[in-house]
Amino acid sequence: MKKLSMILLIVLPFLAQLVVLPFVNRIDPIILGLPFLQFWLFLWIVLTPLCTLGIYQLQKSQGGLE
Repeated sequence: MKKLSMILLIVLPFLAQLVVLPFVNRIDPIILGLPFLQFWLFLWIVLTPLCTLGIYQLQKSQGGLE
């Protein structure tokens, strides 16, 4: 289960920023004063380090950081 979680955390930022991008390429809705595409990109700028932190924590719990 931890290996699946790690793979998901590795792949998720790439999918969100590259594969999903054509589907979120729209102006409406406006969120926090930004078109949806810009909001989506800024959101993943914040979420990508959190995914990296999750990968680090999983590796640390498995003893892979020695």
